[in-house]
Amino acid sequence: MWGKSTAAALLGLPLSVGLIGLLALLWPGQNNQLVLPWLLIVFPIWIGIMAGTFLFRSGKQAWLVLSIATLSCFALMSLVKQFVSASL
Repeated sequence: MWGKSTAAALLGLPLSVGLIGLLALLWPGQNNQLVLPWLLIVFPIWIGIMAGTFLFRSGKQAWLVLSIATLSCFALMSLVKQFVSASL
């Protein structure tokens, strides 16, 4: 139980921020008017990730899946940034 709880608390926020960042980068058009809605969506996604963490069988599995998801999300954000800046 402690493994799932710590995974949810420590990896849930970076994963939710990464998901919203990826969506914001891929969203068409100007994002100037969408900054506040993106920030407001982070909290419900974080809560959903934290609740979903307790569906894993063990804390080790929760840490593994959430860390891989977080790292891949930030890697995808980096790739999207590189491709967007290269096309400009």
